[in-house]
Amino acid sequence: MAEASAPRTEWTEDDSRLYRELAAVAVPARDEQIATLLSLLGFDRAEPFRVVELGSGEGALSFAILDCHPHARVIGLDGSPSMRARAAHTLDRFGSRFESRPFDLTATDWRRELDAADCVVSSLCVHHLNDEDKRKLFADVGRRTSARGRLLLADIVQPQRPEARTLFGDGWDRVTRAQSVEQTGSAGLFDRFREEQWNYFHTPDPYDTPSPLFDQLTWLKAAGFAVADCFWLHCGHAIYGGYKSRADRGEPLPFADALRSARAGLRAVEQAEGRSR
Repeated sequence: MAEASAPRTEWTEDDSRLYRELAAVAVPARDEQIATLLSLLGFDRAEPFRVVELGSGEGALSFAILDCHPHARVIGLDGSPSMRARAAHTLDRFGSRFESRPFDLTATDWRRELDAADCVVSSLCVHHLNDEDKRKLFADVGRRTSARGRLLLADIVQPQRPEARTLFGDGWDRVTRAQSVEQTGSAGLFDRFREEQWNYFHTPDPYDTPSPLFDQLTWLKAAGFAVADCFWLHCGHAIYGGYKSRADRGEPLPFADALRSARAGLRAVEQAEGRSR
């Protein structure tokens, strides 16, 4: 039996390296999640808008947004120097439309980046904030973004029943194993996923503090979002968020187009990773 890892108190460059190794199999339906976020942006393709991504990582989501929306601009915030370097390299084709900047999620000085932003997105980042800090973040996004602002999150959520925790954890294991076999021909990366105890629902980590989905939707409404909803949920991973306006905008983005851009972003990340080895 593998020896239990010491609890993490902050994100490290070792975590970044491990994430890059495992994300392709450990994130359930990663391309579908990115495509879902793109489909929910709600902006016309010809429309200019500004996005702030929290925890932009290697840049797959930012790439997909810029690929799909030729007049969009993205500021990618990440606390890892190696992730920022990878994102800058992956997105260099978009020139000044993408900017990579450092930030500390738990600090507040970076919140000025939210001023007049039209959209805030994040994937697997906000669960590192505790309940009160999530509530404050949602309030800041609601207060500082533009009148058409929206906050869209892809993240793990805290189950409120032991049966749900077991269901989420077992489902995450099944998905990770299946994706490991499908993508690599073996369960090796799934074995690494289990050794590293990355399944929060089976091995809770004090560094990870997801909150119940219902609570987060309540905080979004309290922050002034006219719409707060969950749009996708699978084995404890949810896509949810809020819109400051109920008004419809632009033509709905066909999911097939969103999926094409999502996969282009993931390929660009894979190619950048291959060139760096």
